[in-house]
Amino acid sequence: MLSNIFLLRGKNFQDLDQLNIYSYPNDIITIDNKDQLSKIIYGHDHGDLIHRYRTRKSISKSNNTNYLYLIDTPVAQIIDAFNIYTTCINGKIIIGLILDKEDNPYDYKEIFEELLNELLNIEKMCTFKDEIEIENFLITVFIDLRRYGDEYVERHPEIQFHYHDSFNKVFLFGLDEVGKTSLVRRIKTGQYNDNYFVPTKRFNIEYIQDDSRGLLAIWDMPGQLTFRKKWLIGLQDSNIIIFMIDVANQIRFEESKREFWKIINRYELFGIPLLILANKIDLFDHSVQDNKEQIGRLNKEIIEYFEFEKIDNREWKLLFTSVKTNFNITNVTEMIFDLI
Repeated sequence: MLSNIFLLRGKNFQDLDQLNIYSYPNDIITIDNKDQLSKIIYGHDHGDLIHRYRTRKSISKSNNTNYLYLIDTPVAQIIDAFNIYTTCINGKIIIGLILDKEDNPYDYKEIFEELLNELLNIEKMCTFKDEIEIENFLITVFIDLRRYGDEYVERHPEIQFHYHDSFNKVFLFGLDEVGKTSLVRRIKTGQYNDNYFVPTKRFNIEYIQDDSRGLLAIWDMPGQLTFRKKWLIGLQDSNIIIFMIDVANQIRFEESKREFWKIINRYELFGIPLLILANKIDLFDHSVQDNKEQIGRLNKEIIEYFEFEKIDNREWKLLFTSVKTNFNITNVTEMIFDLI
């Protein structure tokens, strides 16, 4: 399974101190590890990139508007126990995948090459001139390759050991700071940590196994504005959608409602069941989670404000939760399986 993606860019691959390094979701490859960087660059083509710089030979961009990025055949390397699969763009940029140790990198060869060609030469997604553009590009590649690995390549041993026919992709989205990552952690480990208050800026997949009903692959997507354009990429092939609201932060209700309907009105998502989680009920009123009458009143208000009654193209349910106090958390997985 793909665990990380990185990009190396610099005017001269000989000058390691001047390299720009981008990685997602973790900074595994860093400028501090010069030996590792040298091995990656030299190992890609046994020094041809460095030789090209020494002799001042490089692939220059023509004035032709039909110019295409040139993508090298990917190269498999084992470096410092990392299973790395690298390709080079125009002899100037190295893009690398870090896979699990037991993975065969060549399982990703065709999709890796096709995806880069599509994003760079057809969609013109990235010019490698802007940091945010590069980060969005890496996130897009990572999500598509991770989904491919999740669906077509042999799964990680811990998943394969329990795997049977019932495999379900769960897409979890909502604004930042509503409690998405804390929810997944609570479901998977039963734990909650008050220090987990920093909004997640990393896409993540967590696997939760139910021995009798199957495997859930929960796709947890960051909710910050810059990441929302990636939601539709992650949504593809979902078996169920979970939308989370911070019920105690009514200032952001309008923003949350707007983002919800942008997604739910997408034609290609029609029919996919939906679970709406109104989280942080403990902050709304300390007595609410134990008061059915108050819950019922709040349920009506939330449905009316968000206009959930207009949802007519799928089965859906609304559940109030508190990840912090564990209120209704066991019912979340129950409802997921009921809706699928």
